[in-house]
Amino acid sequence: MKKLATGVLIALTALSLAACNTIRGIGQDVERAGEAVQDASS
Repeated sequence: MKKLATGVLIALTALSLAACNTIRGIGQDVERAGEAVQDASS
């Protein structure tokens, strides 16, 4: 039972780290798109 709990904890940690990187990447893409719109309008 202890090994199962450890495995689940490791899997959840890996998924949460992957999600953070994905969300950060989306934020960077949105920021670049906003900068492109600002550059195009000026």
